[in-house]
Amino acid sequence: MKSRRRWTLWFPAALTSLAAGGLMLPGAAVAAASPSSPTSAPTTSLTSPVSIAIPGAVPADRNVGLSVSKSGLTGRPVVRTDRGLVEGTATKDYELFQGIPYAAPPVGPLRWKAPQPAAAWRGVRHATTLGGPCAQGPGEIPGGTTNEDCLYLNVTSPTGVASKNASEDTSKNTSTSAAKSTTRAKERPRPVIVWVHGGGFTSGAGSNYDARKLAVRGDAVVVTLNYRLGVFGFFAHPVLPGSGTFGLQDQIAALGWVHRNIAAFGGDPHNVTMAGESAGGMSTCAFLTSPAAKGLFDKAIMQSGSCMLNWPTNTWYPGLEGFGPYAPLSEVEDFGNETANELGCTDPKTAVACLRKLPAQTVLGTQMPYNRPAYDTPLLPSDPADALRAGHFTRIPVISGGNRDEGAGNAAALETNGHLTEQAYLDLLTETFGADNGARVAQRYPASAYASPAQAWAAVITDQPWSCPTLTGDGLLAARTTTYAYEFADRTAPNLGAPPPAGFQLGAAHAFDLPYVFDFSTFFDLRPDQQALSDQMIEYWTRFATTGNPNGPGLPTWAPFRAGASTPSVLSFATEADGGVRPVDLAARHRCDLWSSLTD
Repeated sequence: MKSRRRWTLWFPAALTSLAAGGLMLPGAAVAAASPSSPTSAPTTSLTSPVSIAIPGAVPADRNVGLSVSKSGLTGRPVVRTDRGLVEGTATKDYELFQGIPYAAPPVGPLRWKAPQPAAAWRGVRHATTLGGPCAQGPGEIPGGTTNEDCLYLNVTSPTGVASKNASEDTSKNTSTSAAKSTTRAKERPRPVIVWVHGGGFTSGAGSNYDARKLAVRGDAVVVTLNYRLGVFGFFAHPVLPGSGTFGLQDQIAALGWVHRNIAAFGGDPHNVTMAGESAGGMSTCAFLTSPAAKGLFDKAIMQSGSCMLNWPTNTWYPGLEGFGPYAPLSEVEDFGNETANELGCTDPKTAVACLRKLPAQTVLGTQMPYNRPAYDTPLLPSDPADALRAGHFTRIPVISGGNRDEGAGNAAALETNGHLTEQAYLDLLTETFGADNGARVAQRYPASAYASPAQAWAAVITDQPWSCPTLTGDGLLAARTTTYAYEFADRTAPNLGAPPPAGFQLGAAHAFDLPYVFDFSTFFDLRPDQQALSDQMIEYWTRFATTGNPNGPGLPTWAPFRAGASTPSVLSFATEADGGVRPVDLAARHRCDLWSSLTD
C-alpha cells in the first residue's frame, strides 16, 4: 500500500498561501494554528484550504446571481441552446448568462460516472443565478459544500458589433449552433475563452471569476465553469470505469457544450482558447497531451500550470514527500481501496455501489486526498510531463508562464508556523538536496542576501519547483509549436489572503496575477499603474485568443519563445516603476543553471 503521506498536501491553518491556486480575499476567516517546529509538517491539509473565505462568494448549496446594478440593465436577452431557451441579463456593455447546465447532475447512480447530457427543458430557463459550486471542504467556498448538482457554466459576451479583430469567417459556424438571434447572425463571431479555475483540484468554482472586464475590454466571449473536485472528481477504484479523471471529463463536456452552443452567444466555435490558472492550467496542459481533447480547443493559456511542475521533498512544506501534478492510476486506485475500507464498503465487487449510496458529507470526509488527475487512463494515456518530453502533444499556439514569487506563500506559512532560523534554513537545504548539493544551494541563496532565512527559502521553492520547470516546459513546447512565455512580476500586487509575518514580502506570489485578468474590484482597487498593466495583459490574452498572436498596436513586442536564444524572449509583466513590460532572462533570474546541474 502506498504511503498516504506522499499524497497529502499539508499546510498550516495560520496562513493559506494560494499554493493550491484558490482565491483568498480580504476578510478571509483565518483559523488559529498551534506553533510547531518549522521542520515538521503541520496537520492541516491543503487539499481543502481551510482559511479561505470569500465575502460574496457563491453560498454552498444555493444559487445566487452575480451582482448587476438594476440601473445598468438594458434587457433580458434570450438565446436558444441545444437543450432549450435561456434568459440572461444585459447591460450596455455585456450580456451575462449564469448557471447553464452543461451536463446532468452527477448524483446518485451518476456519482463517479462520465458526465451525461443535461435534460432538455420547455419554455425559457432563467440564466440569471449562478449554479452551486461542486462539493468541497471549507475554504474558498465559505463553510464548504456537499452539493453534487454543480455542473454549470456561465457565459459573458460583449454587446454591440464585434471588433474588426474578430474572426472574419462566419459561414462555417451555423451548423454548430442551436440558433442565433437575428442581431448576432449579422455580427462577426468573437473569439471564445473557456476558463478553468484553480484550487488544487479540490476547491473553487468558476462563478468566483468575474469575467466582465476580460470580455468587454478584450471583445471576447468568456465561459467559466464548475467541475467535480476532490473525491468526487478524482476518485479511482479498480472496478470503476473512468477512474481518476471525472473532473477532467467534466471539462471536456463543457468544451463540447461550447462547440455546440457558443455561436448563439456570439462566439466562434472554431476559435476557442482553453485557459486556466494553477489546477486549471495543469488541466489545460494535460489536455494538450490527451487524444480525447484534440480538436476541442484551438489555443491554450496556462498560468502557473505547466505539465513540468514538480515539487521535490520538503519544497511544498517541510516533511512532505515529493510529488507532481498528476498521478499514476495504480496509486489513485490504492487510495480508492483505502477509502472504501475506511467507509465500510469492504467488498471490492460492490464497493463502488456501496460508496454511491453514502451521503456526500460522509464521502467528503474521507482521509484520502484526491488532488491529482490520474494518468495511464483513456483520457491521459501517459504522464503529461513525459508526453511533453516525447513531443506527444497537439500543436496549437500556447501562452505559458508563472509568477515571480510562486513559493512565497508557502514560505510565509512556514515562518508563521514557527520562525525559521538561519541554521534551520541550512539544515532544511541539506535535508532537501543532500549535504553537497545543499551547500551549493546555500552558496547561491545565502540567507544574508535576503531579509530573512524564510525569504531565502521562498526564493528556493519558487525557482526549483516552479520557475525553472515552467521554463523547461516552455522550451519543449516551443520546439514544436508557437509558444509565448511570460512571468507575472508585479511584486506590489494586492495580497489575496491572510497577512504574512511581519517584514515578509509576498511579492508576486501564486495566484496574485488573477486580479489582472478578472474583475476583483468588489474586494480592492488596483492602483492606476497596476490597472494599466492589467489592461496590457488583457490585450495580450485576448489578441492571442483572436489570432494566435498576442502582439498588437501600442503593446511592447512579445517574441515567440526560443530556448537558448541569445536575446531573452520571456516577457516580464511588471509596472512601469519596476521596469514595465519587457523581455527578461528568466533562466538567470531564477538560477536555472544551478537547478539543471542538480538534476542532470
